[in-house]
Amino acid sequence: MFGTAIANILAENGQNIWLWSRDPAQAESISKSRENKKSLPGYQINDGVHPTSDLHQCLTECDVIFFSVPSGAFREVVQLAGPMIRPDTMVISTTKGIESAGFHMMSEVLAQELPDNPRGVLSGPNLAEEIVQKQITATVIASEYPDLNKVVQEILHTSYFRVYSSDDVYGVELAGSLKNIYAIAAGFANALGVGQNTQGMLLTRSLAEMSRFAHSMGAKPLTFLGLAGVGDLMVTCGSPLSRNFQLGSFIGQGLKLAEATEKLGRLAEGINTVRTVKLKADEMGVYMPIVSGLYSILFEDASVEFVINAVMMGEQAEDVEFVLT
Repeated sequence: MFGTAIANILAENGQNIWLWSRDPAQAESISKSRENKKSLPGYQINDGVHPTSDLHQCLTECDVIFFSVPSGAFREVVQLAGPMIRPDTMVISTTKGIESAGFHMMSEVLAQELPDNPRGVLSGPNLAEEIVQKQITATVIASEYPDLNKVVQEILHTSYFRVYSSDDVYGVELAGSLKNIYAIAAGFANALGVGQNTQGMLLTRSLAEMSRFAHSMGAKPLTFLGLAGVGDLMVTCGSPLSRNFQLGSFIGQGLKLAEATEKLGRLAEGINTVRTVKLKADEMGVYMPIVSGLYSILFEDASVEFVINAVMMGEQAEDVEFVLT
């Protein structure tokens, strides 16, 4: 979905774009109809986008590659693509997820599998449906390679899509992954009909948990005050277009996790992220009551009343933990 939206922007800017799909039938359908009927129905795809299921055709002449695949398949796809990628090609992840084995971010997978290539991550409050509608949007490109940041800013900039840069790769990427957890919680709360006070509390305490966990992992807490942090959190926790928000809403309506996932019909990255972050937080001793409560609901069939009581009766920490002196 997001890959299609990015491909459209690049093509509008005059770039020659290959859009890879593992499914030959889907690639052929997009090519003929100029529409991604599976992920973004109803939106025209620019003629400069060339759909294909031939990975070699996509990669051999590319100067910049965006990987927009689910986190569970990310390493597999990168390994498959690796032998076809030139060492000077820039590789960028747009995936907001965590590899459970070893708690690896997608940038770390890129570094392990493509150590010679300049690498970066793209993240922010970027709902694909709004991007293809050309609604004003901003995102963040984060990389240790200044030239990569500059190139991505140039090729993606339009009158409706603005790209900011950052050198905090881990923070930007971690923020994009963690917010999926709280989007599930927000959807859950919305289905229960909670008040504005509760929603305000949930959003700000979610941000506190995110920055607390990120700081313990070596990221910069202030990164979470930017687009990739609070920006993405606000959008994903308040939009019915968010898959994670939709999943949480289904669960709040009384469906079990398996039932909600089936009804959603698409992958919600937040499910795996809840489990992965809960285990890591326990291992590191990081206090994350919302994550723990959501984990109990999703995987331990805990009652809503039990979880709310646990959150409200937990330790009373400071409101703002990271301040500038």
